[in-house]
Amino acid sequence: MLVVPHEEWQSLHEKLDRLTELVERNQSAASSIDWLESEDARKLLGVSPKTWQNYRDQRLIPFSQIGRKIYVNRADLDAFLRQHRIGARK
Repeated sequence: MLVVPHEEWQSLHEKLDRLTELVERNQSAASSIDWLESEDARKLLGVSPKTWQNYRDQRLIPFSQIGRKIYVNRADLDAFLRQHRIGARK
């Protein structure tokens, strides 16, 4: 059993509340940048519009489509780049 003075317990509780709030704010801010518009994703990969269309047609990179707008998750682009990485010579 551990006995903690009330003031210290209250201080610790307030710090945990602030930490929780910071983490939640950071997660919501990060989720808004996880998705890229199609054109930004294409430029990031450095491919032509036709190549980008072929990637989507072949489902090489997952995407979401709302109406005519296409969005790509940054994590999916990173995974695609890792899959196509050519390692250094040994």
